[in-house]
Amino acid sequence: MFGKERIGTPADLLVVGLGNPGVEYQGTRHNVGAEVVALLARRHVAVLKLGKERSLSAELRSGEFRIVVAFPQTFMNLSGESVRLLVKRHGIDDFSKLVVIHDELDLPTARIKCKFGGGNGGHNGLKSIQAHLSSPDYVRIRIGIGRPPGRQDPADYVLKRPGKAEQELLAVAIEQAGDAVESILSIGFERTMNQVNTATEIM
Repeated sequence: MFGKERIGTPADLLVVGLGNPGVEYQGTRHNVGAEVVALLARRHVAVLKLGKERSLSAELRSGEFRIVVAFPQTFMNLSGESVRLLVKRHGIDDFSKLVVIHDELDLPTARIKCKFGGGNGGHNGLKSIQAHLSSPDYVRIRIGIGRPPGRQDPADYVLKRPGKAEQELLAVAIEQAGDAVESILSIGFERTMNQVNTATEIM
């Protein structure tokens, strides 16, 4: 797909959680995708390590499936640089095997939605991925963070840490997003999407 042949065994699923690297961004709304990747690594007792693909990543086993989870270290608006390298490295020749987890302003706080393809909604991470893959057609797990109150700039809002009550809601959503990844492996994307998207809102 991208020139040279892939290296290594193809992954059954490549899961990329978006966010910004660095301690100053930990716990911010923009990093909820990265938190799902960290959660999945903990669940499978795996360590995220920095690789040549400019991401922290780990290989997990779930039954017969091989999963790669990754958190790009390129900053949000350059996420596509890392994703392109990860896709090549792990033999992803079908973008239905690429799952991108990200924050979503257009969903209520902690609401989870799955979709395949579509627009980027102004999300800089998705813009970068589409530019580097030359396609918008991959799986997304969207974690709602709601719209900023009043006239607060969305760019500032996403880089803030939420208050305690919102943190608790998002912690549940992060667990649910991790469950959705596991579900995609066990029952497929379409059934997972139907279940997740019709679930009762937790708020």
